[in-house]
Amino acid sequence: MNYTINQLRVFLKVVETSSITKASEALYMTQPAVSIQLRNFQDQFSVPLTEVIGRQLYVTDFGREVAAMAEKVMEELHALQYKTKDYEGILTGRLKISSASTGKYVIPFFLTDFLEKHAGIDLLLDVTNKTKVVESLKLNEIDFALVSVLPENLEFEEEKLIENRLYLVGNQPDALNDKPLIYRELGSATRQEMESYFKAHEGSTRKKLELTSNEAVKQAVIAGLGQSIIPLIGIKNELLSGEMHILPAKDLPVKTEWRLIWLKGKKLSPVAKAYLSFLREKKAAILEKHFKWYQYYA
Repeated sequence: MNYTINQLRVFLKVVETSSITKASEALYMTQPAVSIQLRNFQDQFSVPLTEVIGRQLYVTDFGREVAAMAEKVMEELHALQYKTKDYEGILTGRLKISSASTGKYVIPFFLTDFLEKHAGIDLLLDVTNKTKVVESLKLNEIDFALVSVLPENLEFEEEKLIENRLYLVGNQPDALNDKPLIYRELGSATRQEMESYFKAHEGSTRKKLELTSNEAVKQAVIAGLGQSIIPLIGIKNELLSGEMHILPAKDLPVKTEWRLIWLKGKKLSPVAKAYLSFLREKKAAILEKHFKWYQYYA
């Protein structure tokens, strides 16, 4: 066999996405280039790795076994990449974090100085909904998870970062209760909090809209499609510009905590340990520098 590292990388992304198109987008390659690399890799096996039924690409059982071995090869290649720097005394490795969607307004500020200090560290940051974040944590695929709602039936340790406050918002300063309610998708922690609030305070009389990202919800509110309960952390600019307004509502804001959590008893890598030490030492300074505005909203 004479496969290349690039062929392995392309094949793994195709397996992950089950799509040539999505793999090409993720790898910043053209679709023909991905198809060629996949075909060249397939040509080295007498058993199919993938098959197309209708217009959908499926990975065969054999293909999944090959992918599992390819993943191990890539992990060893990453280890080899870092080994020289280890001998030079430079902290190296990968820091793997999965963050709930709204956490994208939080976690970058807690990473920048650490990554600038340790240039040998690669970051893998997956921003998704709470359900997928918790699943990655359970499977021990990541070092840390950033969540605002704690998972049930799971033992973990934690480091609190910043309070999470959720407010009812609209594009006008008056709270009209005939406006539709705009929800995130199932699996979102924000949706969970919003459903609990309106069930307790209004029942289910209002029309509901469902959107699949924080940005989509914000733009819908700005356009006047309805009102939503949104974490304050993600709407600083919209509040300052007057595109959004916090509406008076009983028992709001809902308050939780953004926490970095990891499996209890997990043996943290040197990189993960270094990051945790950095957070504990620099957290107060980061909050003062980047989140001082937060205190002006009670």
